[in-house]
Amino acid sequence: MTRIVAPSRLHFGLFHVPSGNEPLASERAFGGVGLMIDSPGVVVTTEAAESWRFEGPHAARAQEFAMRYALAAPRAERKPLRVLVERCPVEHTGLGVGTQLGLAVAKSLAIAEGEPEADAVTLATRVGRGERSAIGVHGFERGGLIIEAGRAHGEPVSPLVGHVILPAAWRVVLFSPTSAGTWHGTRERAAFASALAGDADSLRKLAETGILPAAQAGDVNAFGDAVHEFNRRAGEPFAEQQGGPYASTEIAALIADLRKIGVHGVGQSSWGPTVFAVVADNDLAMALVLRFGRRVSVSVARVSPGARVALIDPTSSV
Repeated sequence: MTRIVAPSRLHFGLFHVPSGNEPLASERAFGGVGLMIDSPGVVVTTEAAESWRFEGPHAARAQEFAMRYALAAPRAERKPLRVLVERCPVEHTGLGVGTQLGLAVAKSLAIAEGEPEADAVTLATRVGRGERSAIGVHGFERGGLIIEAGRAHGEPVSPLVGHVILPAAWRVVLFSPTSAGTWHGTRERAAFASALAGDADSLRKLAETGILPAAQAGDVNAFGDAVHEFNRRAGEPFAEQQGGPYASTEIAALIADLRKIGVHGVGQSSWGPTVFAVVADNDLAMALVLRFGRRVSVSVARVSPGARVALIDPTSSV
């Protein structure tokens, strides 16, 4: 039996949104900055079975990923597995659920078929993830802070250009909705197609000269200010569709209130509706839980070092 424990992904924003969502041959499209956190996370367990079975939350999605994997990596004989999704967050809340579930399923199949060394880029290509953002792909394997360049014409996945494991004491507070967001599917595609041109060069510079060095120095306030500024400016190309740099007035109000009380690293993950706050330690995280817990669902996460693989003896009593 194999258990894959995959992180969740926070997306701080894209560097560049190509016109009409179709990148030119000469440019790197999308790219951006994000952070991997240990919870809520995705847990997938697989074991040998007499026939293929997919169980648990998002079982149909897990089966879809397994089918994609099988088509991309054909074998003369493929032994069936029971694939159990033990834990998986609600999709479309800004936590990168699709990519982490797809990679967890792909990693499980690769191990079962004697290919445990298959890297995240290979796995992502097989299950069709990372076509736009590669933060979750690189983060699955490495964890921590991820900066990816953007995908050039002909590249399956955008290359990694920056990676930092943040201080162990830091915590990430998540302000989470009770239901999924609405910025996905047709609505998301329409937003990308009509997005205004952003200043990709200034966003890259902010990542390279603000976010990255502050992370390397372990300066949580400087890191937070740079992340907040990056996140707000990365939302501006979609301001016409969203009514501002954030996906709703409620998100904008929550971010403003957190900043007013001195929290530096606050923003919206991807399209939201999850809002994050990066703080220096657990005491500060718990203070935010107590202060905002009646207003919205609040939880505390750690920075993740990446996905974990455990081989479990099902006959063990431990």
